[in-house]
Amino acid sequence: MSAEKIEKKKTIDLRKKHIGPSCKIFFSHDPIKIVQAKGQYMYDEKGQRYLDCINNVAHVGHCHPDVVKAGAQQMELLNTNSRFLHDNLVLYAQRLQATLPNKLSVCYFVNSGSEANDLALRLAWQYTGHKDIITLENAYHGHVSSLIDISPYKFHHLSDVEQNQFVHVAPSPDVYRGKYRADHPDPASAYADEVKDIIHRVHEKGGKIAAFVAESLQSCGGQVIPPAGYFQQVAEHVHKAGGVFIADEVQVGFGRVGTHFWAFQLQGEDFVPDIVTMGKPIGNGHPMSCVVTTKEVAEAFLSAGMEYFNTFGGNPVSCAIGLAVLDVIVKEDLQGNALRVGRYLTKLLEKEKEKHPLVGDVRGRGLFVGVELVRDRFTLTPATAEAQEVIYKLKEQHILLSADGPHRNVLKFKPPMCFSMEDADMVVGKIDSILTELEAALGLKLHNALNVENESTKRQLPADENGHHYHSGLAHSKGVSQGVPQRTKRLKT
Repeated sequence: MSAEKIEKKKTIDLRKKHIGPSCKIFFSHDPIKIVQAKGQYMYDEKGQRYLDCINNVAHVGHCHPDVVKAGAQQMELLNTNSRFLHDNLVLYAQRLQATLPNKLSVCYFVNSGSEANDLALRLAWQYTGHKDIITLENAYHGHVSSLIDISPYKFHHLSDVEQNQFVHVAPSPDVYRGKYRADHPDPASAYADEVKDIIHRVHEKGGKIAAFVAESLQSCGGQVIPPAGYFQQVAEHVHKAGGVFIADEVQVGFGRVGTHFWAFQLQGEDFVPDIVTMGKPIGNGHPMSCVVTTKEVAEAFLSAGMEYFNTFGGNPVSCAIGLAVLDVIVKEDLQGNALRVGRYLTKLLEKEKEKHPLVGDVRGRGLFVGVELVRDRFTLTPATAEAQEVIYKLKEQHILLSADGPHRNVLKFKPPMCFSMEDADMVVGKIDSILTELEAALGLKLHNALNVENESTKRQLPADENGHHYHSGLAHSKGVSQGVPQRTKRLKT
């Protein structure tokens, strides 16, 4: 290795000195220095192994030898831009298109999910001639300026920033915590009607809809699974308004949901988006992404008269890696593994829900699963501090999991697709023990779940695994053993 090996403390000091302070790090009070990874495991500088339950970028497994070999071999031969003919570009486009509905036939290769979603907006604006965008509550689509505008997950965190007047936010189709829940007779139609109402209000003000954009399954929004039929109805409303439907598959594509290759296909064969964006898993850690659309949208983009060129998009090395990823998914039946292991994991977690009052909801498809923790199953008070406690305790036991959602109370499972049933057994067993200890300290019982909100919630916690701060009586400088007893005393008074 050409890079110098340095002590962890010096790595931390250099990061503080040279890396932007807004670039957060996992477990900021005691970050992990990762130096190697393979399959579903990561290793720190001391050789300690961690089970990775969160890395959907290393889709077919960290440092998969077939992917590494494909990239290295092509790098030895040639890497250049797409203005030269090269077989890798067209062969990869052909292979990728074969996984999609026929009408999605034109590819634009770029380098990140943010680039892909930014280009998708450009395509929509050019094709429709309209400006207004409808996005979902708690959505996240990327870090560039155009995408911050359509990502409430991000712009709601900013102070003194006015929302873009051309962006309109529809309710997240969350049937657990959202406006229309599982007991609603038709939540899909109810949520779709919210989009229809937004369109009506936009038209009343003289605006016109360019696109509705949604993650096929919301990830940062808390592993939200839209009710079946929602996308079809939204697409109908949007198309009538002259807009297009953009499906963001950056987090959830490439077989992760198990039953289908793309998460938008969960809605049914009668739903096909106008534009699909993909990233993260596409290159198994190599920076590449893609936008796929129809011939009609692509021709409208051409008619603008501006050439589209991306220096690195679709280069021979990236396409060789992309082909290798597709090969491994098939060769190792990783989509099938996502289905089998995902169902097994979900069943284990459902059993935890039967045992633990803190578990309010278990939801997901394949190896994309969320566990929402609540302090009260009736009020759905988010158990934010408790979720962070679980994350930190798992980290101490060498398991990497994260929590997200608008209240940071949803445990997120999105591991490499080689994740096994044995891995599921281990992590759920650890979660069971942690929840048992937490609930004992909090005095929670399944059939008499207490509302544990009290004055202690005003105490500040250390930053969570993403560097965010929360308030609770739980303190985890050394885990639950120090924090919970103090809170237990308050609960008993």
